[in-house]
Amino acid sequence: MLTEGPVGRHIFNMAWPMLVGITMIMAQAFIDTWFLGLVGDDALAAYSFGFPIIMIVMSVAIGLGAGTSSVVARAIGAHDHERAKRLVTDSHILSLLIAVVCVVVGVLTIDALFLALGAPPEMIPEIRVFMTIMYGAVPFMILGMVATSSMRATGDTVLPSKLMIAAAILNVILDPIFIFGFGPIPALGLNGAAIAGLVSRALFFFVSLYYLSHRLDLVTYAKPDPAEMRSSWGDVLHVGLPAAGTNVIVPMGLALVTAMVASYGPNAVAGFGVASRIEAMVLVPYYALSAIIGPFVGQNLATGKDDRIRESLNLCAKFCIASGLVIAAVLALGSGFLPSLFSENPEVTDVARTFLWVAPLGYGAYGIVMVVNAAFNGLGNPMPGVAISTLRVLAIYIPLAFLGKALFGIVGIFAAYCLANLVSGVVGYLWARSAAHRLAISKVHADTA
Repeated sequence: MLTEGPVGRHIFNMAWPMLVGITMIMAQAFIDTWFLGLVGDDALAAYSFGFPIIMIVMSVAIGLGAGTSSVVARAIGAHDHERAKRLVTDSHILSLLIAVVCVVVGVLTIDALFLALGAPPEMIPEIRVFMTIMYGAVPFMILGMVATSSMRATGDTVLPSKLMIAAAILNVILDPIFIFGFGPIPALGLNGAAIAGLVSRALFFFVSLYYLSHRLDLVTYAKPDPAEMRSSWGDVLHVGLPAAGTNVIVPMGLALVTAMVASYGPNAVAGFGVASRIEAMVLVPYYALSAIIGPFVGQNLATGKDDRIRESLNLCAKFCIASGLVIAAVLALGSGFLPSLFSENPEVTDVARTFLWVAPLGYGAYGIVMVVNAAFNGLGNPMPGVAISTLRVLAIYIPLAFLGKALFGIVGIFAAYCLANLVSGVVGYLWARSAAHRLAISKVHADTA
């Protein structure tokens, strides 16, 4: 249980396994990018065009995972294991239905979507095959995310971390086999990376389901009662839909920015993709904090311990600010050689290098945004997270990116990203503290009533 003992110790004990697990997942994506850089700049560009679309799908998975984690954590905090078990099972059924819809819509819109994103017409056949394989992995991607979110709701972050590490290692092993060929397996290039991801994600989900069912006893195979299942779906979607919306806003903005960068040519898109992969690696600590703060907040909300919620937010904010400054300094120092790990083309490396000088100045504030949004989900009040992300991407980033591009070129796009993170980080932190204060006041009134 997360409702007793030092707050900082709980945060640390939950965060470090997720830090390791997410680091491995991000490292696997980093290695994917490196392998595809060896294939060629065209493969790297095609992969970069597909990145924001996969992130949109991942955002749906994150939203469903957040909804599941929030309601399951509160059920566990209230010591209602049977309700938690029903919620976990019904959330998987719901997630499967949503995944199927995502696959059908995705496959039917590949050509039109990527042409709209600025992909050259001659690149569309390559993108079409790659994305069709990637969409095949979507059900496993979404269901796997919901399964590990259910595990984290119990306070156990070690098991999902181990599963993430195993999946990442498997993907890295399969990558060169399918990308470059091995024995009877031909070299499949970009499509090989997609096949490796499909296989590893499928195994990740099935193993996760086994542990969720047999170790944690959080899956029931009894025939669901339709009314109870609808109730579970409503509870999950109450948090899950806004949380998905919050996360979808980010890659939608990324897709628009990718289209802006595409006006400078495919090599610029490849450079932007390289920088985005480096960014994903260094943001891992914030992903880890956002993964664990929801269950912590949810369990403490169920027992009315709002002081522990406020303390957890303060600790996370201090960490984000300090680590953000360190990350910005390290990336500025490493901007000369990191992009060259993926490409020797100056048109690619110059774009990545520019990004690494400008964008990281706002990373600490972005970490606060991620933590705050996850905390609101844990409180069962996801709408502030939607508002903060909308402010960050649609009200600040995109308008400033258009303005920055007109005034300063590609560096103006990256500066807009930094400024959007700084402003939304301050707003998010103040909003979360205010919400925690209101929670404390309402608890006092409830206790004296």
